[in-house]
Amino acid sequence: MTITLLENLWDEAKAAGMSEPERLLYRSNLLGSDKRITNYGGGNTSAKVRERDPLTGESVTVLWVKGSGGDVGTMKLDGFATLYQDKLEQLRGLYRGQAHEDEMVGLLSHCTFNLNPRASSIDTPLHAYLPYAHVDHMHPDAVIAIAATGRSRELTREIYGDEIGWLPWRRPGFQLGLDLSRFAAENPNAKGVVLESHGLFTWGDTAQGSYETTLRIINRAIEWFDQQLAGKPAFGGEKQPARDAAERRAVAARLMPEIRARIGGAERKIGHFDDSPAVLEFVGSQRMEELAALGTSCPDHFLRTKIRPLVLPYDGDVDAVVAGLDGAIETYREGYRAYYERCRHDNSPAIRDPNAVIYLVPGVGMLSFAKDKATARIASEFYVNAINVMRGASGVDTYQGLPEQEAFDIEYWLLEEAKLQRMPKPKSLAGRVAFVTGGAGGIGRATAERLAGEGACVVLADIDAGALDAAKADFTKRFGADQVRGVIANVTDEGAVAKAFEAAVTEFGGLDILVSNAGIASAAPIEDTTLEVWNRNIDILATGYFLVSREAFRLFRRQKLGGSIVFIASKNGLAASAGASAYCTAKAAEIHLARCLALEGAEAGIRVNTVNPDAVLRGSKIWSGEWREQRAASSKIGEEQLEEHYRQRSLLKRSVFPEDIAEAVYFLASDLSAKSTGNIVNVDAGNQISFTR
Repeated sequence: MTITLLENLWDEAKAAGMSEPERLLYRSNLLGSDKRITNYGGGNTSAKVRERDPLTGESVTVLWVKGSGGDVGTMKLDGFATLYQDKLEQLRGLYRGQAHEDEMVGLLSHCTFNLNPRASSIDTPLHAYLPYAHVDHMHPDAVIAIAATGRSRELTREIYGDEIGWLPWRRPGFQLGLDLSRFAAENPNAKGVVLESHGLFTWGDTAQGSYETTLRIINRAIEWFDQQLAGKPAFGGEKQPARDAAERRAVAARLMPEIRARIGGAERKIGHFDDSPAVLEFVGSQRMEELAALGTSCPDHFLRTKIRPLVLPYDGDVDAVVAGLDGAIETYREGYRAYYERCRHDNSPAIRDPNAVIYLVPGVGMLSFAKDKATARIASEFYVNAINVMRGASGVDTYQGLPEQEAFDIEYWLLEEAKLQRMPKPKSLAGRVAFVTGGAGGIGRATAERLAGEGACVVLADIDAGALDAAKADFTKRFGADQVRGVIANVTDEGAVAKAFEAAVTEFGGLDILVSNAGIASAAPIEDTTLEVWNRNIDILATGYFLVSREAFRLFRRQKLGGSIVFIASKNGLAASAGASAYCTAKAAEIHLARCLALEGAEAGIRVNTVNPDAVLRGSKIWSGEWREQRAASSKIGEEQLEEHYRQRSLLKRSVFPEDIAEAVYFLASDLSAKSTGNIVNVDAGNQISFTR
């Protein structure tokens, strides 16, 4: 197999006109664009730049370094902290030793240059005290695979000679910065250093030079592993072959809601499924369970994934896996609690969620769960990094995870806890998954937008592929690719509905909210209403609502987390309208179905409510065709007069818009209405004949 080395993407013509900070950003974004170089949010970069001091006017050296919580691949210029280099040097004299190094973090803000509000990272001293203008700290899989072996020091020497040094494991912080400073002083010809169980530092005199050194050092490791592992079966060879793609997805769709049911009580979880080749190779291997139990090595990995995953044995009987979930999950929790008690200190933060983040299923793939989709996906990506590390390390030597106490001291680091406490309060629908039928139309799209704005993951389901693609593209741009999915769904087709829900579950792990909104409208005197028109109304507005509700109920009952269903019915479901018997009858059926479901779902915490709009013209597919013509004709007015006609007909003399319906749906779908079920909310600007009482 031909290996793929990292490509030098530096474009000097592009970089030539940049300032030094801009070249630092350019370098950072290039390095972060390839996960073989560093994982999301991992690593950091810096440059020491001459700047004009805004107070004295003198030229001073300023350390530009990635700030706390950023990602080198996607950050902007405001993602860098800026600090006076001379003040950072003065901190050396205040350092009281390793037992007190955390107090140094609070002093970093006193070194801030130009009132920059970006908080400094704990890694700042690692860059400040290296005597080089440009420094890269990356987490390349190939280099961590060296750093995570029992013979990492010897292997580093074998691969790099004197060019790259080696330092033993130490938690990031002030002392490690001093260790790096000492190493640089004692090894002036070195171009970098491997940190045991952690990653790689490299440096240079220019931004381009530092970038190219980083690539060259990583590529050397990639080439070395390719030579060493040639002809060797990864992870001891295959134990269980990968199932076909359809079976893998079906198993994931079955297991994810079951896992979510057991871990999502205190905090709702969103799932992610990964059956990439690297994952399938690992989960189906002879040594998977042995290596997984050793835990991950790089601290960036286990902060996202917990130190080890939960393995769920699968031999083709998914029912057996489900039957064993309670015991497997509780055993993992007990093990995590025991780990906490073994390693805790008197001042350790309280134990956090004891559930696994990563679930490995032989022959199927990897499931991950977290508070939101992005975090679940990134945790999965981090574990793929860990798999790559284990593949290399175990293939050339003994793989070793980080010692348990060291892992705990990072996971429950008081500085890490302080960072968690500063996180913004979750939005009201964070951790929720919403499925919206007719999601590409006016009311459906506005509703999905409202729910996504409150943090929900949204599945847009629609039969109109063009409109669905446009809506999905818009939502992806505004809310991010992690938060939205689109599925083609004909709500009158039982198989298509089941397939759409399976796709939603595989993408997000479960379901919390169903907004049943798919619709049509028709108008004609009864004697002119064809059976085809009658059946079409019933099929979409009654049978379609039944089919999607049935799938939602099945999921809600499996998850045991309750659920919320909101039907978009119509004023016409309560108030008879001449010349629209098929439409009115189907809408009345919707309303009565909702009442029935409210009775059936109450004992399981499933709430079912209805919103009745009236005359929502803007953005509506229904009002763009024959229905508009028919309603105008029945009122003996021109089509352009319809909106004003309906406004004047209402008691409040106001138009009703899609976002008005969306607001009512949000209320009924959220915990704001946690004690409401079987209700009807009219959003029609007031219409006496449709009053519910």
